[in-house]
Amino acid sequence: EEHGSVGYLHFEFYNGAMSTQQCIRLRKAYLDASRRPLRVLVLMGGKDFWSNGIHLNQIEAADSPADESMCNIEAMDDLVLEILRTTDKLTVAVMQGNAGAGGCFLALATDQVWARQAVVLNPHYRNMGNLYGSEYWTYLLPARVGKERAQAIVQNRLPISATEAVQVGLIDACFDDEPDTYYARVKRMALELAISPDYARRLAGKCARRAYDEAKKPLAKYREEELNEMRRNFYGFDPSYHYARHHFVYKISHAFTPRHLALHRELPSSVVECA
Repeated sequence: EEHGSVGYLHFEFYNGAMSTQQCIRLRKAYLDASRRPLRVLVLMGGKDFWSNGIHLNQIEAADSPADESMCNIEAMDDLVLEILRTTDKLTVAVMQGNAGAGGCFLALATDQVWARQAVVLNPHYRNMGNLYGSEYWTYLLPARVGKERAQAIVQNRLPISATEAVQVGLIDACFDDEPDTYYARVKRMALELAISPDYARRLAGKCARRAYDEAKKPLAKYREEELNEMRRNFYGFDPSYHYARHHFVYKISHAFTPRHLALHRELPSSVVECA
């Protein structure tokens, strides 16, 4: 979809899950759109979900879930990389619905992230059997919120509302709109961004930051480090990811409240007894 110098790329994946082939198709669609003479490219996601990252159901059904996990995360990384490499136009992620895990970092790869106020984000992976995660999160999350807050987000593993996400710098703006009025607002804001007098300054600043960051630590290094951890999750001795994925797919309840939520367990026994 194009309106003047603004392009809109819609992708509606069931429950926000993105299989290997869907990632490959979306990457191709993104590359096709990015070759258009646009000043702003808006990634719309779907109406119900922006993205929730890799497709756990298809992975569970694969002959080798470990191999399919690796293929899926590599395809997600390839998609995110193309967005990060886009230096001839500004990119915007528009969250109409919730986002989780790698889907959050797919959005953070863009220059601006806008969301409806009702949106909830889960920018972490560890609830899935201590999965480390990729999608260049070790680059994108600290760049947005700083190292200390990034560490807290991935350790706490809690949902973040769109309002809170704006407050901490995770996303840029959120709006208390119904879906139809939100889309109208997005179109207006995207056009304003495209015709803004400081468009050239914004684009130059983006290119300069990317060049500086690349010289400091290449994106390839972030990816290598993340995927080394993911290989341990997929192929290592600890089967936690595979158990957690199986339980998620078949909707098997936790046997006990996860430790990161049951904070009372960390209290001294005397305090618990008094309570």
